[in-house]
Amino acid sequence: MLKKAPNFVLGRSHRSTYGKKYASRLSLPPALLDDLFEHPGAGRAWVFLLLLLAASGFGGCAGSPARHAGYPVGYVERGVASWYGPGFHGNRTANGERYDMHRLTAAHRTLPLGSVAQVRSLSNGRTVTVRINDRGPFARGRIIDLSLAAAEGLGMIGQGTDRVEMRVIGYQGRPGAFGSLRVQVASFAERINAQALAGKLRGQYPDVRVEVVELSGGRRYRVHVGRFDSERQAQAVADRIESQLQVEPLVVRDDT
Repeated sequence: MLKKAPNFVLGRSHRSTYGKKYASRLSLPPALLDDLFEHPGAGRAWVFLLLLLAASGFGGCAGSPARHAGYPVGYVERGVASWYGPGFHGNRTANGERYDMHRLTAAHRTLPLGSVAQVRSLSNGRTVTVRINDRGPFARGRIIDLSLAAAEGLGMIGQGTDRVEMRVIGYQGRPGAFGSLRVQVASFAERINAQALAGKLRGQYPDVRVEVVELSGGRRYRVHVGRFDSERQAQAVADRIESQLQVEPLVVRDDT
């Protein structure tokens, strides 16, 4: 299984101990701990609020993607799949379409939009083919967010999640329109908290920005670092930030 960046979303049972440690490192009031946690899901309309810093020369940001010809065809990943449905039906997806839970689509954090993936359940052997048109899942330990129709095809509606193998078998997007990778350090419900973290990161990392995203559960402020050409480069920075701040960054693709 290819190494993936961990996610910054924790269950409520983990929030007290972990959140206090993180808040102390950021000098945030304990009352704002719950602000750190983002409800998972897709159907997001991307809006950029702030470019906190735009600088060049970020060490390790240059180079070519470590992919064979025809990327992303051939990419294989194993992990937990989740699904999203009625609460997001009709919302804008990352590629500008309206999310239709009755179509075979899915959200992935880093695969180029337009990737076509075959998803096989490791528990029952069922298989569906989906097109990646959205970003997510933003929940710890999950690799893909399936539409309702795709989840029904795998027989995973009842349990909500399933272990799967995902294999990219085609690409229907624009040739070469893969975008850059970024490290999402954290997501907040309050702008002031995102700005506080961005300020701390700005002293060590160029190209730190706060992105505003509208979700069905409300507005979130996501702190991003860097622009990378390969997942290896992005993951190295994510690992460094995780070690420094005891947070759980994730690698995401910037489609703008």
